Amino acid sequence: MLVLFLVLLTAAVVWLLSTLLGGGWISAVLLVAAIAVFALVARRVVRFVRLAAAPMSELIEASARVEAGQFGTQVAERGPREVRTLARAFNAMSTRLAETDAERRRLLADVSHELRTPLTVIQGNVEGILDGLYAPDRALLERILAETHQLERLIEDLRTLSMADAGALALQREPTDLGALAADVVAAFAPQAAIGKVALMVQAVEGLPDLEVDPLRIRQVIANLVANALHHTPSGGRITVSVTPDGDGQMLSVTDTGSGMDADAASHAFDRFWRSAGSPGAGLGLAIARDLMRAHGGEVELNSSLGTGTTVVCRFRPSRT
Repeated sequence: MLVLFLVLLTAAVVWLLSTLLGGGWISAVLLVAAIAVFALVARRVVRFVRLAAAPMSELIEASARVEAGQFGTQVAERGPREVRTLARAFNAMSTRLAETDAERRRLLADVSHELRTPLTVIQGNVEGILDGLYAPDRALLERILAETHQLERLIEDLRTLSMADAGALALQREPTDLGALAADVVAAFAPQAAIGKVALMVQAVEGLPDLEVDPLRIRQVIANLVANALHHTPSGGRITVSVTPDGDGQMLSVTDTGSGMDADAASHAFDRFWRSAGSPGAGLGLAIARDLMRAHGGEVELNSSLGTGTTVVCRFRPSRT
């Protein structure tokens, strides 16, 4: 129908021109040529429309399925080049939506599990006191308080991660001696290291310039790394916190002689809620350290070998004045 319409339209236009120009065999040739050209163009247009119609219909139907929550829906990449490009972009978008939805579901499940554990302990102990099964002595109350602290830490960790994701993590930057800050953090972990018979030391190059960082957030980074190292370093092991120059910036590294990780475990070390077998905690420490370093414009990397220990390196860019 479209071809016939174009042919008739062309004929009418050529007839009008031939009438205005006086007619003759030239007009007749012009008419035939114009009809042939327009017929060829119309044929190509119709072919393009037919080739694009089915793939576009599939894209529309697939879009409706994605809107209904069927993330990951895919379509065949066929038809004209432009339609294939559109289908490829749709498939990539749908795949990312499916991955994001799966990550969201996993995160909700992990958060629920981690929140449930201290809440269950608190609830069980309080109910035991009310039922007269437990005496509300100091030891029991301290256990309940410890669980509330664990719950508080988890909530604060989740809040930090949420703010980092949203780009709303406010940093209170001020000139900070990274070596002195590391020494202060290590001193706070000294009693825990002594109980576990782990040698904990600081090696900081003197005379390094101050960094413009948020000392509370960087303290959190160092504390998370040291705590993680203590969890995986057996009695008789050693943990070294070093602060050294790194080009025109500075580098903080935490090295332990603990159990270490294989390549697969190391590749997941910064994943939220990921923990190796038998690891305590919620699996958020390294993820938070990474996000806080990124917020400061720095970067963090991990090197580990199974049975020989782990080193986590934080690289700080030079201070800007």
